[in-house]
Amino acid sequence: MTTHSEPRTSTPSASASWTVSPAWTVSTEPFTSGDATRLRRAYYAEVAGRYWKREVTEAEIDEGLLEFPGDGLEPPTGQFVVGRLGGEALACGGVRLLDAVTAELTRVFVDRRARGTGGGAALLQVLEEESRALGAQRVRLDTRSDLVEARALYARQGYAEIPAYNSGPYAEHWFEKRLV
Repeated sequence: MTTHSEPRTSTPSASASWTVSPAWTVSTEPFTSGDATRLRRAYYAEVAGRYWKREVTEAEIDEGLLEFPGDGLEPPTGQFVVGRLGGEALACGGVRLLDAVTAELTRVFVDRRARGTGGGAALLQVLEEESRALGAQRVRLDTRSDLVEARALYARQGYAEIPAYNSGPYAEHWFEKRLV
């Protein structure tokens, strides 16, 4: 159950924090904050490294982050959140509107050290709430076949596989969850 530390409005929060479980707190945060940037770098290093089957250099991370800017991940078109386990920033994720009723999840990441502790579910719970605040009636996402942990998380949280809704170069599976 989500506990809000401040009242919600009908618009995405500029700054809010939720205690989602006894251990996890999820806060809205600028895409460019120190913790958000560190987590986005870790996310890119992991997904690129798994794709290329090797470690990724800092220069490759820099280049990759330029290719995937945070467009739309701030109010009024989206939101970015950081999850903290015991106060340490170990998870992140973003949501942006694709159209008036469809939001898209992106950059959902939980540090390896915190997997299996409920961080992914905590992120999704808050991102879905932020999607509702944006007016979305459904949330979509795409992911790759090799990201088996992510696909399992989405299925556990009620996301169903759907036909392709985009043609991203790394998209191999597409999911959707109705919010209403």
